[in-house]
Amino acid sequence: QVHVVESGGGLVQAGGSLRLSCTASGNIFRINAMGWYRQAPGKQRELVAMIGGSTNYANSVKGRFTISMDNAENTLSLQMDSLKPEDTAVYYCHGDFLTHGMDHIVWWGQGTQVTVSS
Repeated sequence: QVHVVESGGGLVQAGGSLRLSCTASGNIFRINAMGWYRQAPGKQRELVAMIGGSTNYANSVKGRFTISMDNAENTLSLQMDSLKPEDTAVYYCHGDFLTHGMDHIVWWGQGTQVTVSS
């Protein structure tokens, strides 16, 4: 089994910062990729940032958000700076794992609310 715990999120004023974290544990042989997606009301879920073979960011967050991975702790972090009201959404951690039994697991977190007030 793979266990993943999300933390972070909350309410912040425009221009402020928040940090999201996502820690994976359990029967993990390899983390193929981990990242954050978000979904605003009435909109489709979209990729925010992902670390896998490469690091990718949505154009809307480039230069403001930084994704990083602590490989020793299997912890993914997303530092969000210069937040804008349009960043308001539910943010979901996503993981793509290979277990020791060579099972491929794709995991989605329960989501954490990020609200940016103007």
